[in-house]
Amino acid sequence: MVTLDVRPQLLDALSALRDRVAAARFPLPLAGAPRARANRDELLAQLDDYLVPRLRQPEAPLLAVVGGSTGAGKSTLVNSLVGRRVSEAGVLRPTTRTPVLVCHPEDQHWFSGMRVLPDLTRVWTPHQDVGDDLLLPDENPARVLRIETADTLPPGLALLDAPDVDSLVADNRVLAAELICAADIWVMVTTAARYADAVPWHMLRTAKEYDATFVTVLDRVPHQVVAEVSRQYGALLTKAGLGDVPRFTVPELPESAWGGGLLPATAVAPLRSWLVHHVQDPGARQHAMGRTVYGILDSLTSRMPELAGATAQQYAAALRLTAAVDGAYDSEHARVRGRLQAGAVLAGDALKRWRAFPLDCTAGELLDALVESLSSLIVCAVTAADERIGDAWRREPAADADGLADPDATRESAEHRIGLAVRRWRRELEEYAEEEVRGLERSPAPDPELIAALVATALLGGRRARPAGEGLAERLGAHGALRLRDRGGRLLAEHVDGVLHAERERRLAPLDGLDVHAEPQAELIAALSLLQKER
Repeated sequence: MVTLDVRPQLLDALSALRDRVAAARFPLPLAGAPRARANRDELLAQLDDYLVPRLRQPEAPLLAVVGGSTGAGKSTLVNSLVGRRVSEAGVLRPTTRTPVLVCHPEDQHWFSGMRVLPDLTRVWTPHQDVGDDLLLPDENPARVLRIETADTLPPGLALLDAPDVDSLVADNRVLAAELICAADIWVMVTTAARYADAVPWHMLRTAKEYDATFVTVLDRVPHQVVAEVSRQYGALLTKAGLGDVPRFTVPELPESAWGGGLLPATAVAPLRSWLVHHVQDPGARQHAMGRTVYGILDSLTSRMPELAGATAQQYAAALRLTAAVDGAYDSEHARVRGRLQAGAVLAGDALKRWRAFPLDCTAGELLDALVESLSSLIVCAVTAADERIGDAWRREPAADADGLADPDATRESAEHRIGLAVRRWRRELEEYAEEEVRGLERSPAPDPELIAALVATALLGGRRARPAGEGLAERLGAHGALRLRDRGGRLLAEHVDGVLHAERERRLAPLDGLDVHAEPQAELIAALSLLQKER
């Protein structure tokens, strides 16, 4: 007999693992990201809706979730097992919009709280014909769970009629998968016309993968082909390694033709007897529950490393994107430093102004031209870096993630930021010049703006600006000129480095905002290791 180990240490390890799974993020659009997100969500649903609550309260009623594809007759089957209409059935698809859970009145307290399916809003309705309009709260109908009670069900058994797993409504499909993850027993319903379709077989293979306790119901089978269809379906199950799965056949009857009636009790008696036996026989109950629990626990051995591998792929892609940014800005940063040392700023209009200085050009005009030229140099460097990044990112699928903005859309703002930073450097340089002038002990003192223009030219003009250095020494003395050039040079380096660093960080900020780190991979594996140790 399978027994459940509900030691507190195991629950603690499972809770820690659950938190690690919930923290896993897959924001970068890599090839395996959709599967990883789906696996994470499915695993969270199994942990939150089934595994943790079942281990904490093994005495709670067994929950059998009835699932299947569109038109399989799930609601009619549930109604017939209960003996009255509790779930809406009909020919319009999708019929089951709001999932319905039916239990014995003594068991209602197990499902009225948030023990299982905590994300669903509970709704209780008075006993009425389910064809009448139901007053639901102002909630998304797909996130509501309607609770019904029925004396005809034995205590200890609950049935849940889930939406179609292939519903045209996306929310219904998601909810159907979530509800199945909450089941002790999976009841897979298919029809004589659709038993070979992909949807029911996907559910069967998933149940087999998790080694869950499940049964399959072949519904609406015409009398004349019952034997043949049952034989063919059984052969397919055996071929898939599911030959030992309990299988029930429900014939096509007038009551099921339009999905509105109740099937005769004899039509569902074998399935009902199987369910009642697994509720009332302690050994069968423990086996059914334990198999599903340990099947999910065993599946973590492969699912957690797969999830960890997907987080590692996310981090590796984020590193490649980051490296492209760092490489581009490092290269352009080195090029800017080289251009500054070569005096490249003293070119174009700035060079013309320098040659006209001081006869036909004022110190202020020369400073304006140097500021404009320096801004242009840095803007060109940022533009070139962004182009290199764009070329590299176009080869990376991860770069298509939402939020990784196109730098072309912010080019004007980049020019504005760089212009502000360079003008701030000019103001601080002028303040340095004023300090040097105030420290002179001779009169008349030179014009501070003139001194600022000379030191800026000397710093930005290379060999062509040698006369600026000589003029500076004449006005400040050799020591004063050297001191001002050193201070101005450090200030220039700080501002250029700061501007390029800020633009690099601005380009990386959306990527940093995706919160892709190296730790989740190790944390997931460590959480699995701890759980295995406690088991």
